Amino acid sequence: MSKHEKIEKNIGLMGVLIAVVIGFAGVIEIAPLMTQASVVEPVEGLEPRNALELAGQNIYVSEGCYNCHSQQVRPFVDETLRYGHYSVAGESVYDRPFQWGSKRTGPDLARVGGRYSNEWHEIHLIDPRAVVPTSNMPGYPWLAETEIDVEETVASMKVLQMLGHPYSDEQIANAATSIEGKTQLDALVAYLQDLGTAMPKRYQ
Repeated sequence: MSKHEKIEKNIGLMGVLIAVVIGFAGVIEIAPLMTQASVVEPVEGLEPRNALELAGQNIYVSEGCYNCHSQQVRPFVDETLRYGHYSVAGESVYDRPFQWGSKRTGPDLARVGGRYSNEWHEIHLIDPRAVVPTSNMPGYPWLAETEIDVEETVASMKVLQMLGHPYSDEQIANAATSIEGKTQLDALVAYLQDLGTAMPKRYQ
């Protein structure tokens, strides 16, 4: 019996070898990216999100918005014509977790910041079909009635600071005051309005 036949007939051994090959290939592909400046360094002018925007990002994640909206414009002509310049890794340095996504039930949001007014976003989030009649997106009216969890947001900033985000102690100290009394709707709109706005002008 050949070695190949022995491996095929021993499912345990075959599973181990498959895992070894996938692990080795993964390291070969991923390790170099971790040292490239274009991947690990922020694009020029990129700042970590302020307290209100960060609270909005947390709401975006908790509501599962990434299940229907990607934040990654692919480098294809049809995508860049519709959404703008393709996404670059340096834009997502301060996104934990990143929101690239893969499925698009709704449009990509990587460049949505500044395309619509705050009022448009508020109406759209409360009743999507009021501004997009064919939309199948659910409404989120409770966001307008629920205040931001201030303690959670401040705690998020502290953890992100530990992970290397350049939040100053002063920013963290003033965070609670800056978002006190704000609703989750205010926060989510602020987050959406920030998306894609840090891209250098030469890319826009």
